[in-house]
Amino acid sequence: MPSARRAGPVLDRHAPAPVVLHSAPLVLPVCVDPLRDGAVATKGSHVLRVGPRAELRAAYPAAEELRWRGMIVAGQVDACSSARAPVPGVTARASMVGDPADCLGLPGISYVRVNSAGEEEWEEGERDAVITAIREVERPYAVGIAALTGDFQVLEDVAVLSRTFGLRLLADLDRHSTAALDEAGVLGPLCHVACARTLDPGERKLLRLRGTAVALCPPGPDPGGDTLALLEEGNTVAFGSHGPASDPCQEGGFGPLDLAAALRRHVRGRGQRPRGLDRRLVEAVTIGGAAALGMDRGKGRIGSLCPGARADFAVYDARGRYPYAALLAQPPCLGTVVGGVITTTAP
Repeated sequence: MPSARRAGPVLDRHAPAPVVLHSAPLVLPVCVDPLRDGAVATKGSHVLRVGPRAELRAAYPAAEELRWRGMIVAGQVDACSSARAPVPGVTARASMVGDPADCLGLPGISYVRVNSAGEEEWEEGERDAVITAIREVERPYAVGIAALTGDFQVLEDVAVLSRTFGLRLLADLDRHSTAALDEAGVLGPLCHVACARTLDPGERKLLRLRGTAVALCPPGPDPGGDTLALLEEGNTVAFGSHGPASDPCQEGGFGPLDLAAALRRHVRGRGQRPRGLDRRLVEAVTIGGAAALGMDRGKGRIGSLCPGARADFAVYDARGRYPYAALLAQPPCLGTVVGGVITTTAP
């Protein structure tokens, strides 16, 4: 925990935000190599700079320093989440909602469910309700559509709506084949799919060609082999804690890092030691999830720690020679920081 015994500096809303240094024996920015005795300089909700602690203390001599033990890591991004409270360490998520105005307490994208059983039901009511909900929300760039319908004509219209309004799509590979989604115009760089089954080589290739990220959700029949193939073939991989078909009220208590750790144990239990697997799994938990939501680039990006990114990160009581392996050992989370604000701390 930080040495300062408070949840961050008290701010005058009219005064410029102060610079705050969060430092730790180890910093994992994800987008660059780990830093020993590193620090993250934040101002308001954004990251100013990431680098060696001594260098940042010299650059910002007036900054308040919050010294953490363990490891600072870019926040986890849950690429398919239920409405339940997120686990510590998750700083953004793709949440499925009935109404985008529902506040789920974290940055990310709220995906409005489209469940129409047929074209008649869609045209008579749900279509207008979805359009109205999208138009009324204050921040349309944070809204998407979860295409959960089983009707092909509705899928096609949902794809047209998403392009018309510039919205992201979330599709479910437990409900549709990749070929059907592609024929309906759903797949593409503005879409990511939730998947709890094994994908064959042709499906993986189609998703890769379309630039569609894959959010792996529990359960999977052969998570180790399938994920290794996705990673090695170049697909964008993320993790989701709750598949679209799951009961949203079901208790979980796990996040993307827990799923990645379970997958690592599965692979190692089969005697496999793929080169660079630990780093790639941590990248999937963080920047992979951000890419699935289309939030991995530009000002305010998430999933990594670099100048201009949102100040979203978590701190873990982790140490060791191999940082990615230490994180995948699931050490206790000491604190979660969202937009520069400490939202949770360990007791």
